[in-house]
Amino acid sequence: MKTIKLNNGIEMPQIGYGVYQIIPSEVQRCVEDALSVGYRMIDTAQAYHNEEGVGQAIKHSQIRKDIFLVSKIWLNNYGYEKAKRSIDESLQRLQTDYIDLMLLHQPFCDYYGAYRAMEEALKEGKLRSIGLANFYADRFIDLASNVEIAPAVNQVEMNIFYQRDDIQKYMQPFDTTIMSWAPFAEGKNNFFTNEILKQIGEKYNKSIAQTALRFLIQKNAIVIPKSTHKERMQENLNILDFELSNEDMSKIKELDMNTSLFLNHHDPEAVKMFMQWRENI
Repeated sequence: MKTIKLNNGIEMPQIGYGVYQIIPSEVQRCVEDALSVGYRMIDTAQAYHNEEGVGQAIKHSQIRKDIFLVSKIWLNNYGYEKAKRSIDESLQRLQTDYIDLMLLHQPFCDYYGAYRAMEEALKEGKLRSIGLANFYADRFIDLASNVEIAPAVNQVEMNIFYQRDDIQKYMQPFDTTIMSWAPFAEGKNNFFTNEILKQIGEKYNKSIAQTALRFLIQKNAIVIPKSTHKERMQENLNILDFELSNEDMSKIKELDMNTSLFLNHHDPEAVKMFMQWRENI
């Protein structure tokens, strides 16, 4: 499995399995399938309400030491004390003594307090690395410049239509690695019928999805494609036996629209909670 060395020296698999929007009753089966075909990094979150199923699958696998586990603290657990408690609660739900990477899910509310709680948990051995999610350039620079431990990862929307050269540039001084959510753009903008990706993929005997994932891998991004079908999980993992040429990389770079494909850069529920928090301060 190809890995990326984070800024704290820890090796993280570059290809993982994401469980966003997988219902709790299905997630254990899906994670077990993902592990069986070779995934060794699983990405979940408190807000996905499926940490328990992920934990069950990892427990049954009996290979916890080989699995890189990612979760995220949700807004209602921000602030130092609440974040500290929520880390312990995630550990319980995931049935593990440590989480390999814990992220702050959104850049709202008291994320400084929550980040301090993660720094403390890192020193205590409950977390192996810490980072952010959905922190755009201004919020990222503000936090990363004023904390003791620089974020190891920033997980943001990133795909062929929104390639994020901007945020990667701002993350470089902190040696923070970019991690892509929605690597398939959730099918938007006719992703799965894109003619350029199709033509390039045919040269390598690869699918549109595999071609897009390979592009992100070659941009040094961590990717977490999601599928509930075992054969698709295997296909998404099978992207390390070819390399896109510079010419093909340039062709795909031309697809960059440099704008989010989603109505809001941030989860609407996150914005709602932020507004409620503002009313109470």
